Amino acid sequence: MSAVVDMPANGRVRRLPGPGLMIFIRHGQTDWNAEGRMQGRKDIPLNATGIDQAIGNGRRLAAFLQREGLSVGDFDFVASPLDRTRQTMALVRAQLQLPEDGYRLDPRLLEITFGDWEGHTLEELALTEPALVAARARDKWGFTPPNGESYAMLTGRISNWLTTVSEPSIVVAHGGVFRVMRALLEGLDTTVAPKLDVPQDQVFIWRNDEPGWF
Repeated sequence: MSAVVDMPANGRVRRLPGPGLMIFIRHGQTDWNAEGRMQGRKDIPLNATGIDQAIGNGRRLAAFLQREGLSVGDFDFVASPLDRTRQTMALVRAQLQLPEDGYRLDPRLLEITFGDWEGHTLEELALTEPALVAARARDKWGFTPPNGESYAMLTGRISNWLTTVSEPSIVVAHGGVFRVMRALLEGLDTTVAPKLDVPQDQVFIWRNDEPGWF
């Protein structure tokens, strides 16, 4: 059963206790990312740019760990089960001189699902379902696509997962998942969190409640 997340009247997500050390990497680019198509649960592979991004993030992470005197053996490696995240994790681990398959999968880290909208761009949907696209623009956090999932719904799933994180972790997942993780760990406003930029060529860290990109 998913955890219930309290939404105060001011629109901020109630902040969860942060992990001592957690590193997040978004999967590399896919063709659908490049085309602006909603991916959700569709299993779209990395393209050439995405492969380069994943390798670059692996190198960036290796340099950071060396600089900070951290050992890869101190981390739990976990990824979303979708192919693009598994590809990314394998490429990252290769840069850390680790076996490609030495990590866990957790279905709670699956991307938010866009339901019937997956495979479409917002420009296409604005022509066929303008009222729904307008409703999404008014409340991106609470809006649920047809047969899909809202950010508010995703918050319960990610909150449930975060409560199980008990050791330093390296996580490879998705843009929507990251936005909700930041909302929960930083107590962000629900009008801000779903609009956060999530680069595919940078690495994010929460360390003693201090968040930032490197």
